Amino acid sequence: MSALQHQHDRKTGEVWERLAMVTDPELDESVTELGFVEQVSVDHDDGVEIVFRLPTYWCSANFAFLMADDMRRAVSSLPWVREARPQLRDHMVAEEINKGVREGMSFGDALKDFAAGGSLDELREKFRRKAFERRQETMILALRGMGYEDPAICRMDLSTFDAINFDSEEIARQKPRYRELLVERNLANLAGDRAFVTYDGCTIKRHEMVSYLQRLRGVRINMEFNSSLCRGLLAVRYREVDGDRSSQTPGPCGGCGSGCSAQAVGPAVMKTHSAALV
Repeated sequence: MSALQHQHDRKTGEVWERLAMVTDPELDESVTELGFVEQVSVDHDDGVEIVFRLPTYWCSANFAFLMADDMRRAVSSLPWVREARPQLRDHMVAEEINKGVREGMSFGDALKDFAAGGSLDELREKFRRKAFERRQETMILALRGMGYEDPAICRMDLSTFDAINFDSEEIARQKPRYRELLVERNLANLAGDRAFVTYDGCTIKRHEMVSYLQRLRGVRINMEFNSSLCRGLLAVRYREVDGDRSSQTPGPCGGCGSGCSAQAVGPAVMKTHSAALV
C-alpha cells in the first residue's frame, strides 16, 4: 500500500469515527450503528462527502436537518477537513436540507417553503433530556444489579461513580456517555457532586426512586420501539430499492415479506420518528 493510500484510508477512518459520535436525536443511537450512513468519500482537497439515507421518504424534516448538521459539525472538527458535505438521499426535502446545511442556514430558512420559521433549539433540548434519562436509567439499573441499594445510589458522588468498573461491555460503553451529559448540563463537575440527579438538577430522593425509574422506563421503551421500527423500515426499504427481494426478512408485522408490513406501519412512523414539520 502506498503512503498516499494509507493516508487516505486513515482519514476515511477518522471520518467514520466522528460520524459514530453523531446520534439520531430521537433514538440516542449512533447514525452509523443504525445504518443511516451509506458512504464516506474524501477527495484530494480534503473535502468530505457523507451520503446518508433514512428509513422512509417522509421521515421528519427537522430530525433529518439535525442529523445532517450534526454530521457536518462532527466531521468539520477534524483539523485536516476543508469542507464536510452531508448529502441526504431519497427524502422528500433532501434538496432543501442539503442546501441549507451546506450554506449554514437555519432550519426555518432552509425549509421556509414547507414549515414555519424558527430554530430547532427546543427540539434539541427535548431530545437531550430523553437521552440523559435513558442513559441514567441504564446506569442506575446496572448499579442495582451490582448490589448497590437506592440510598447509596442517590448519595453517590462523581468520584465514587468514576471509580466503579462495570463487567458488561455495553454498560462500560454507556458510562462515559452518561457522564458526558452530566458535565454538558453542568449537573456534576467536581468529585463531590452527586452523580445522579434529575435533568433539571434536582436531588433524587430515596423514596422517589421507584416512581422515578418507572417514568424513565417509559422513555426507554418508547425509544427502543422507535429504534426497532426504524431499523426494520430501513432494511425493508433498501432491500426493495436494491432489488434483493428474495432475501427479505419479515417486516414489523412478521408477515409475508411482500411490503405490506411497511405500508401498514407508515402512519405510525409519521406519529413517532416522523413527527410533523415544525
